[in-house]
Amino acid sequence: MKLAFLGNNHLALQVLSWLKKQGGEIVALGVHPMERAKCRQEMIDVAGCGDEVLIEGSDINSDVGVQKLMNSGCELLLSVGFGYILKPEALRVPPRGCLNLHISYLPYGRGSNPNVWSIVENVPAGVTLHHIDSGIDTGAIVAQRRVEISWEDNGGTLYEKLVKAAYDLFVEAWPDIVEGRTVPCKQLPGAGSFHRDRDLAELDLIDLDRSYKARDLINILRARTFPPYSGAYFIDGGERHYLSLAITKGRQQ
Repeated sequence: MKLAFLGNNHLALQVLSWLKKQGGEIVALGVHPMERAKCRQEMIDVAGCGDEVLIEGSDINSDVGVQKLMNSGCELLLSVGFGYILKPEALRVPPRGCLNLHISYLPYGRGSNPNVWSIVENVPAGVTLHHIDSGIDTGAIVAQRRVEISWEDNGGTLYEKLVKAAYDLFVEAWPDIVEGRTVPCKQLPGAGSFHRDRDLAELDLIDLDRSYKARDLINILRARTFPPYSGAYFIDGGERHYLSLAITKGRQQ
């Protein structure tokens, strides 16, 4: 199958590498610009694509980007960690549609940072392979898998669980996708949850004069514990003080 692959993180590199080992033909590759790219050069090397089929993320919906997709002859588009919303002109190009591998249990965790919000909002965590439509993570579900959250998990450990589960889900689902055996399931309109990157700014500021339920505060602190990234903080004396939380399991005495 001729694939257009759009990606921007280590999971994307893992999936791309696996596809190449299976003989996947990558006829177009979308990557993020250098200033916000992850694993950019590694993906270019693995795909073995030349400049004529390389598409910058910021150009994906432009006339140039759409024309490159059309010229590539791609049959299916796959997105993994790609941070640009595809417009109808790009979505219409692949005859077999566009799929996205997302690290949330849709319809929960649409949008950004689902590893954080699954903990904070106490909603199911998991991974989903779904069709891309005009919304954000609202397309019909092809396959998904739950991932359990333990009290010992934080934003970082849950993210690693989700990455592994997403890779495994994709590898398992791929033969059915190639053979056209999948039966997509529509998401319920209005169900689940959605967050943007900017929502973390409000979450991160811990107000020293506000009352929190203990469970809610614990969940915020552990959700935002993801070294080496800074997370939750409070301000005192004009200075920020950053917080992290580690929970260990022990027997009740």
